[in-house]
Amino acid sequence: MADPIHQFQIEKLVDFGTVNLPVFGRTELAFTNSHLAMTIAFVAVVAFMSLVTAKMQVVPGRLQAAGETLFGMIDNLAESIIGHDGRKYFPFVFTLFMFILAMNVLGLLLTFTVTSQLAITATFGIMTILLVLAVGFAKNGLGFFKLFVPSGVPWVLLPVIVVIEFVSFLLRPVTLALRLFGNMLGGHVALKVFAGFVVALGALATGGGLGVLGIPGAALSLSMVVALTALECLVAFLQAFVFAVLTCIYLNDVVNLGHGH
Repeated sequence: MADPIHQFQIEKLVDFGTVNLPVFGRTELAFTNSHLAMTIAFVAVVAFMSLVTAKMQVVPGRLQAAGETLFGMIDNLAESIIGHDGRKYFPFVFTLFMFILAMNVLGLLLTFTVTSQLAITATFGIMTILLVLAVGFAKNGLGFFKLFVPSGVPWVLLPVIVVIEFVSFLLRPVTLALRLFGNMLGGHVALKVFAGFVVALGALATGGGLGVLGIPGAALSLSMVVALTALECLVAFLQAFVFAVLTCIYLNDVVNLGHGH
């Protein structure tokens, strides 16, 4: 059976050599399969939204309806969680959602899934938290630190609660990154394993003799591949949506800090 982890290996497509960077030292520069997949995802999102908005009609066609559904879903999500100010942060949330969704879906079609790379998901997580910090200090100044001091907590417990709140805030980009990374990695590994069983047991059955006993196993593995593929399609959407939901929740914490904290 082929190594199920091999599908996540980053490979150089174009090598640009090495350079010496001040902090990172000797660093290799290359255009990899990861860059290619992200580029395809970016072009796919831009092309999709361009087609959706090219000829807007009062009675939308299927493509326009699909685009408006995604647009409206994230718009309503941002407004329902963040409130009136949700419209200000909608472009960031919608861009994240569409880009992650495109990479997840393309991962089912290509041999490389970008969101199965922790470095990529961690970058999205860090971007989100940096925006939360920027908005938090811009709107609240030093009052941002009230985020770590829940109201109604007894003074005797306050030091412990503040530490817990602060640590949980620092862990937010970690949870964002690991949730997306873990789901995409685990699902694709399972798909690869069962697909390997189909090939191995099918090859065993072609040998005749007792090998025909591998046919039921191959059929069962094939059914699992079909079921997992359907599940992965759902997960591809859900993980992008969950990322958008958590981003809105984290933004809400700092946007409405003076109202609910």
